[in-house]
Amino acid sequence: MADTFLIDTSLGAITIELDPQKAPLHCTNFGKYADEKFYDGLVFHRVIPGFMIQGGGHTAEMSQKSATGGRVKNESNNGLKNLRGTVAAARLSDPDTATSQFFINLKDNDFLDAAANKAGYTVFGKVTAGMDVVDKIAAVKTGTKGSFSDVPQQAVVIKSIRRS
Repeated sequence: MADTFLIDTSLGAITIELDPQKAPLHCTNFGKYADEKFYDGLVFHRVIPGFMIQGGGHTAEMSQKSATGGRVKNESNNGLKNLRGTVAAARLSDPDTATSQFFINLKDNDFLDAAANKAGYTVFGKVTAGMDVVDKIAAVKTGTKGSFSDVPQQAVVIKSIRRS
């Protein structure tokens, strides 16, 4: 059975459904952070129109909140693709470095999928309602804040993420 979460943002609500059958480690990890209210008050700190919106790790001041869990092993060979509306784990260049950050694909991003010679970005869920809100977030004006680029000029706050 899929887990459903409501992401309440300053621009509206997004409902996502996770796929614990295909990405059990990432779904458990996301659920733990949501249950701990880790995401409350963080922002979508990276918005790239025509690509993705990313959140789950920074405050509006761009301070990184320390992830409380360990790194999650990459599950990108699970058959799920980085299609428009899917939710995937953000990570560093090492495939096994996902923690609390996630992104929502704004278009089909097949270059993020696993291939024979490379690990991809693990898709672990999809937007089931509120894609209009995702698109509204994607349309905000962005700029540079400190050493970060593609930062919304007006913070898009994640008020809460709760199981629904």
